[in-house]
Amino acid sequence: MTESPDKRLLQLLSQTFPNSESASTEIINLEAILSLPKGTEHFVADIHGEHEAFLHILRNASGNIKRKVHDLFQGSLPEDVMRDLCTLIYYPEKRLEMIEEGTDDDLSPFYAQTLLRLIAVCRSVSSKYTRSKVRKALPRQFAYIIEELLHENLDDEDKDVYVRRIVETIIQTGQARNFIVAVCNVIHKLSIDQLHILGDIYDRGPGAHIIMDYLLTRDNFDLQWGNHDILWMGAAVGNDACICNVLRLSLRYANLATLEDGYGINLLPLATFAMERYQDDPCTEFMPIAQAEQPLDEKTALLSARMHKAITIIQFKKETEIFRRHPEWKMEDRCLVCEPLTAEENELMQKLHHSFRISEKLHKHIRTILSHGSMYSICNQNLLFHASVPLNEDGTLKEVEIMGRRYSGRELMDYIGQLVRAAFQHDTPADLKAFAKDYFLYLWCGPDSPLFDKSKMATYERYFLTDPQTHHEEKGAYYRLREDPEVCRRILDAFGVEGENRHIINGHVPVHASRGENPVKADGMLMVIDGGFSKAYHHTTGIAGYTLVYHSRGFQLIQHEPFTSTADAVAKGTDIKSSTQIEVMAGHRVRVRDTDKGRELQQQIDELRQLLHAYRHGLIKEKR
Repeated sequence: MTESPDKRLLQLLSQTFPNSESASTEIINLEAILSLPKGTEHFVADIHGEHEAFLHILRNASGNIKRKVHDLFQGSLPEDVMRDLCTLIYYPEKRLEMIEEGTDDDLSPFYAQTLLRLIAVCRSVSSKYTRSKVRKALPRQFAYIIEELLHENLDDEDKDVYVRRIVETIIQTGQARNFIVAVCNVIHKLSIDQLHILGDIYDRGPGAHIIMDYLLTRDNFDLQWGNHDILWMGAAVGNDACICNVLRLSLRYANLATLEDGYGINLLPLATFAMERYQDDPCTEFMPIAQAEQPLDEKTALLSARMHKAITIIQFKKETEIFRRHPEWKMEDRCLVCEPLTAEENELMQKLHHSFRISEKLHKHIRTILSHGSMYSICNQNLLFHASVPLNEDGTLKEVEIMGRRYSGRELMDYIGQLVRAAFQHDTPADLKAFAKDYFLYLWCGPDSPLFDKSKMATYERYFLTDPQTHHEEKGAYYRLREDPEVCRRILDAFGVEGENRHIINGHVPVHASRGENPVKADGMLMVIDGGFSKAYHHTTGIAGYTLVYHSRGFQLIQHEPFTSTADAVAKGTDIKSSTQIEVMAGHRVRVRDTDKGRELQQQIDELRQLLHAYRHGLIKEKR
């Protein structure tokens, strides 16, 4: 038992549990929760705006819902019926609309069969949770009915009649469609207990804003900031170099949807400027990388290339301004375009700056990234961060100087997190706020940034120099040493991660599965889960992303093949093909008591037992 709380704490606790009976009841409840299997955690990284693939993986719980359906109905339902049931669970509104529009027949038998099957699936995914937790996941209008259906035994003839009568009444009252949608949404919620996103929601793909809109509907997620997220955060706070980089990347990958449709960023001034400045320039090296399924016509491609070149030149100038302001960063070699901005470029930047600063939706999303995010997280003996922990060549933690003071390891990550937040706080001193705003650029491309950790970002060289040797970006020591179990142990020790089954989990550098690269390193102590969600990486990684799933029986690393489209999934029942690459089973089933949450609950139990002791010995008076 932990150290006894003082009397004041017990008195505060007694306001919630005013007598022995209420304290005892809560102890019984919490002890029961501790014995349940742990909830399922899903880890993903480097989504890069691929909203359709990301949302599909969440809807199918990395293939777990399909497995549940097969476990329940294999042998009793044909394969195509099970496939259709899965599609309905993933996309209930769209699938029902298609079914209803495609027939004039009475759909009552379909509704009745489907409701009973969905209740069976829902019962299976909810089995590891308390009734209280399941109840919180239920939609208010149907909560009582769903709870009744989930906890009735259909093997009992009387109960079977009771359940079927409920289903008939749902259909007769015209609520079948709404009820089906509600149950499918409950299945989604309960299939993933906690979602961890290890950075890089933004850039390359078209739907980062759609991903953020979805995350606003969830509570059970956390973010570890990636370099691309930091870039957008810097743009939102008004760092002009970050704004230029955001625009450049969007134009490079022919993706203006997030900027224009998502955040209402006005790109007309940039288009006008580019057409005037580069009207006779073919801008060959700035032609956008368009996806095969969305090729650009010649006129659009040329305009995009000119806008791309215009903002790139301004970016190099803005970066030079910041690098010269901070000689302590030792990045003078990256001052590659040293001329000052022209009057026209200055006017353009003022307009673009204003557009980023007044975008309400962008700032709403950035606030979510701040409130749910951090440089790193420690959860259930797992250390999560996006890219790296700066190391020396001998594997020791590297000291990085920030504002005249040196930091390493956890202290470095903590201080960077404070700087990031300081840039958004109104009461931050002006000099600190100015530095913090500039520091977003260092986090994006600085050699000792934990989010980058390379010798340079060779953007200029890739555009203007043909020698491939100049394009090389030497990775930091972390990437060379992370295969070493001793180095991983040193990092875990430095962050205070304890236990026999502790791990480092990160993304950032795509795993080249097609070349045989193993995402699990350092004797299983480190897992790299960037498998290439972005379509731009599919040809090099050979796959389309990983999900790491940590359930009560151990870890599963799920590898995903490329996703076609949501439209295909709804109309044809196509699914992301996923396969388990690595399966590390625990020696015993992991219970809630073995988790961080379990330790919190055990602390509450210990305090309640102290309160019970105080009641029984008259140290605190009970209230009836």
